[in-house]
Amino acid sequence: MKILTIVGARPQFVKAAVISRAAAGIDDTEEVILHTGQHFDANMSEVFFREMDIPRPKYQLDIHGLGHGAMTGRMLEGIETVILKERPDAVLVYGDTNSTLAGALAARKLQVKTAHVEAGLRSFNMAMPEEVNRILTDRISDFLYCPSDAAAANLRAEGFDRFDSEVVRTGDVMLDAARYYAQHSAEKSTLDREVLRGDFTLCTLHRAENTDSPARLTAFAEALNRMHASQRVVMPLHPRTRAKLKEAGLTLNIDLIGPVGYFEMIELLKHCSLVVTDSGGLQKEAFFFEKNCVTLRDQTEWTELIHGGYNVLAKADTGDVVRKCEEMRARKNDFTDPLYGDGNAAEAILRHLSGRFS
Repeated sequence: MKILTIVGARPQFVKAAVISRAAAGIDDTEEVILHTGQHFDANMSEVFFREMDIPRPKYQLDIHGLGHGAMTGRMLEGIETVILKERPDAVLVYGDTNSTLAGALAARKLQVKTAHVEAGLRSFNMAMPEEVNRILTDRISDFLYCPSDAAAANLRAEGFDRFDSEVVRTGDVMLDAARYYAQHSAEKSTLDREVLRGDFTLCTLHRAENTDSPARLTAFAEALNRMHASQRVVMPLHPRTRAKLKEAGLTLNIDLIGPVGYFEMIELLKHCSLVVTDSGGLQKEAFFFEKNCVTLRDQTEWTELIHGGYNVLAKADTGDVVRKCEEMRARKNDFTDPLYGDGNAAEAILRHLSGRFS
């Protein structure tokens, strides 16, 4: 079995690392990695391949810094060329980025089997580019690997039982990654240990819907400043968020640190007492590390975390954010529910996929 793996953004590097490690242990399985270049700076890309022992990409398209249409179009062209050259049995795409959609489109048009890892997620907000990418990728994929029961239920509700595709509930490869890399994070992290001292809330804020809106950004900044007075707030500050804060004339009086890699984020998750974020992946990782979460968004694709009481949505209102954080700090949750499987999702995916090409 020959697999072409398409990656382009930070979360996909982590997921691909898990699949690559599992694929290396399977006889007669060859993996070729194509990096679109969507995340291209050293901190967001190069460091992941080096630190996480991901095989070097055979192909690097260097496509970045463009609008959605131009970026996706150029990726589609480049990926198609590689598929024609490599002739894989299957193309693996991850998540919900422009790289995901371009990979699925190129494979489908060339009649190559397409596998979507992290299929079935829905925020039910079509204003999100990620939602559009998820829906289209699911519809044209052959193998839909769902991280949770909720994701599989979404596909059934959309009629996928009638489509020529297979819906498989495998569990979440990010849980595989969290369990494996948590064993190595303390030694590999470059984080100043002083940052991890005492009781603190971990916060990330980077989504355009929050940073591009002065009103939303102001509400969240005021909430974080108020919270910091009673419990230290640590935030790895994204460069784009830094620029938007300056543009809006806002000051964050909290503990700001530079952008961090995956191992540093694991250490922050291990030591914090609460997570406040607008990141999709970090909501889930908070659950993996048994931390309650407050999400600074109007919707989330990880609806099972909301229903289970592990996560709560906060409006762009200073008072609402502060109240939700106080509520979640006090809430005691049981994190033993296997919402995302048993930590062996990569093996389940490859076992199913190899069975289709044996």
